[in-house]
Amino acid sequence: MGTEARRKERLDRGVKVRTEKLYAVSGWQEITYLVLPRLALILGLLILPLVMPSMYWQKVLCSMGVFALLAIAFDFLAHYVGLVCLGGALFTGVGAYISGLLSSSTGLSPALTIPIATLGGGLICTLLLLPCLPLRGVYFAIVTIIYPLAIVRILTALNIWGGTEGISALATFPNIWVEVYLILGMVLIVLFALRRLVNEDYGLVLRGIKDNDQAVRASGINVTFYKAQAVFITAAIGCFCGAYLSCLYGWCGLSLFALDFSILPIAATVMGGLGTLVGPLLGACILTPLSEVLRAIGTWRIVIYCVVLLSFIVFKPEGLMNWIQRKYHQFEHWEKI
Repeated sequence: MGTEARRKERLDRGVKVRTEKLYAVSGWQEITYLVLPRLALILGLLILPLVMPSMYWQKVLCSMGVFALLAIAFDFLAHYVGLVCLGGALFTGVGAYISGLLSSSTGLSPALTIPIATLGGGLICTLLLLPCLPLRGVYFAIVTIIYPLAIVRILTALNIWGGTEGISALATFPNIWVEVYLILGMVLIVLFALRRLVNEDYGLVLRGIKDNDQAVRASGINVTFYKAQAVFITAAIGCFCGAYLSCLYGWCGLSLFALDFSILPIAATVMGGLGTLVGPLLGACILTPLSEVLRAIGTWRIVIYCVVLLSFIVFKPEGLMNWIQRKYHQFEHWEKI
């Protein structure tokens, strides 16, 4: 008997009909092909805290979740609305101080201060940025990065809300598992919620505003209202991160307005891939532990950090996630003829 003839076939060839929202599959292989990446992401994040070698690295995991959320929010606003926001530090600072002031003055638990700071901080940040919404490109980016710098100077000059010392002795989470799984759970919720949002008609309007806001305005759609909604979503995510950090450390201060909360999410987005939403998460998973590992070598870590980023910008400008997705869809296996 002769050998069976075989040929290489792409893994997704069995998917007969495929659009952004509709799949027609003919077997468990196709279902696995579609579900496996999402399932791997969910299980990976849920299992990750269990394999951390120490409580220190579990804290690093918490920081990773914070930067992942900020990066996802930046990606959403930049890619789908066209607003490059460097105000991540503004959002975290406002959220942290609202949560800290509520905790210190009323004794409320994180279960109440975090939701209040998330919604209230998102509204405050949206009102602050509302006059800037007609701006685009570098002009909007410059304005958003000025806000946290100005607020730090104001708090220092007036010496209010703890001044340079900050507010301490705040209510914290009951244990490390609540800390870790709260932030990781929020990462998954935000990631899948934004993915669903941008694939609906709402996302189509946002992309239209990014491409040609005058045409959208001519259609009778309130462009400013939609931009304000997108900014509120982004700001609420950032304020949640700030409120979470204040409860994580039991303290809030001027360092929560630091530009790290603006710059590192952008770096994570560049590394992971702009416009993918999950790419910024991947970038944060790489950059945050890398920063901690390199902390021991002092200022040289900044040099290595910059080299890594420059390498991705020059050699992989599309980002890791776009490359991984392309390779996954192009994967071939041997099939009988």
